[in-house]
Order: sequence, then structure tokens, then C-alpha cells
Amino acid sequence: MQGVNKSKFTRQTGISLIGLILTLGVLALIAVLGMKVTPNVIEYISIKKAIASAKQAGTTVREIQIAFDKQADVGYIDAIKGKDLSIVKNGDGMDVSFAYTKKIPLFGPASLLLEFEGTTAKSGVPAKKQE
Repeated sequence: MQGVNKSKFTRQTGISLIGLILTLGVLALIAVLGMKVTPNVIEYISIKKAIASAKQAGTTVREIQIAFDKQADVGYIDAIKGKDLSIVKNGDGMDVSFAYTKKIPLFGPASLLLEFEGTTAKSGVPAKKQE
């Protein structure tokens, strides 16, 4: 049997301490971002469900706003109120739309701006609010 170079097989490789610290720092940053963004996304999903429910519950603009406000109270929705909804009449009913932004402070002068919008229109294009 020929001689085998054991130093080639016994050399250890792995992550360095600096590499470990940097990796943990990046993972911590991603975790903090996730913890700050997740409640806002959950609220957005709740708003989409609430406008669909409010659309079915009312036939006039005011009835839809009141139905949304009731859903918002039950669903802990704080981002928008019924008066903030854009409700327009289409051929066979009403389309309800919303749009809002959330500014999430991160650290120091850095913040994250999230822009949310949704509609019940079949086209998927939010209706413009009639004044």
C-alpha cells in the first residue's frame, strides 16, 4: 500500500469567529425585520377580508362604511376606518377599495415604508375615491 498524505485528511475547515458573528448579525436583522413587518401584513389581510364582508353587508356607501367599522373593531384593525374607504358604484353593485402606508421605525434615522392597497373590484384596479 502506498503512503497516504494524512495532513490532507486531518485538516479542519469551518466557519471563523468573525464569519459566525457576521452570519448571526444578518440573521438577527432578518428576524427583527420579520417581527416588525408580520403584524402589518396580518392587518392588511384582515382589511382585505373586512372590505369583502362589508361589501356584502351593505347596499349604500354609509352602510358599507358602518359594516367595515364593525369588522375593524372585532378584527383589531387600526390602520384605516370606514371613512377612509373608496366606495364607487359599478354596474351591478359597489366596489370597495383602500390604500394606506405604514412607516415602521427600525433604528436611528432608518425606517421602513410599506404601501398597502386592495380592492373588491374584479379588475383588481383600486377605485378612486369620489369626493
